[in-house]
Amino acid sequence: LNVLSVHEEIAGALALGHSAGVVAKEQRDRLLGALDLSNRTVDEIMRHRSEIEMIDGDLPPERIVELCLNSAHTRLPVYKGNPENIVGVLHAKDLFRAVYERIQDAGSISEALRGLDIMAVAMEPYFIPETTSLDDQMRQFLRRRTHFALVVDEYGGLQGLITLEDILEEIVGEISDEFDVNADHPIRQLEDGSVVVDGATTIRDLNRAMDWSLPDDEANTVAGLVIHEAQTIPTPGQVFSFHGFRFEVLERKANRISRLRIRPLRPVAGAEG
Repeated sequence: LNVLSVHEEIAGALALGHSAGVVAKEQRDRLLGALDLSNRTVDEIMRHRSEIEMIDGDLPPERIVELCLNSAHTRLPVYKGNPENIVGVLHAKDLFRAVYERIQDAGSISEALRGLDIMAVAMEPYFIPETTSLDDQMRQFLRRRTHFALVVDEYGGLQGLITLEDILEEIVGEISDEFDVNADHPIRQLEDGSVVVDGATTIRDLNRAMDWSLPDDEANTVAGLVIHEAQTIPTPGQVFSFHGFRFEVLERKANRISRLRIRPLRPVAGAEG
């Protein structure tokens, strides 16, 4: 029996059940999200390397502690010399435990930090190929009892990072906590029916939230889709129409489209993908 055809049959049944009012949208999205894990790769949902918060391992220990305290993340890659040269991953809990233990012996924070070897506290970095399927990577995370991996290309170049939470969000939707800097993230619907989104919002998340069916075969993010279709990096104020939607670029930072307004060109009645 062809696995792909079974997948398509289940997806079709879920779509039919949803349109008939038997399957709630949230249930449909979660089941489809779980089904899709084996067909999608980590590079589709990873945090791009340009957005990774890193620590220079050559900084003084007191500065590294300060950076960890001010970060919204508990795990931070550590590099030496070049940000491409990741030599470890520092877990805030491990760092603060090491500092606390040294304070007990030294008697003061300044003495405790003097000579603290950050690399002795950091964990070995866990690298994975960008072609790894989400299904396989979730199993690896659970098997290794780690939740954090660095994604590399075929030449070993750093491409991004992915966490177990990222994969779980593909099934259950956005998971937010009090330290989540993107808790209010990406999608804001306006009264006129348009939505304002962060350019880094994935097309999949937008489709899921709005029940749209924008294609994600050529790009993973909304900004990527606009750049692909426009064949250029647009400037604020530029407007494009494709795939039945109007895209207006609201904000651009350097070469990145950071904010857009999207509006269906016609009522999206039953625009299910």
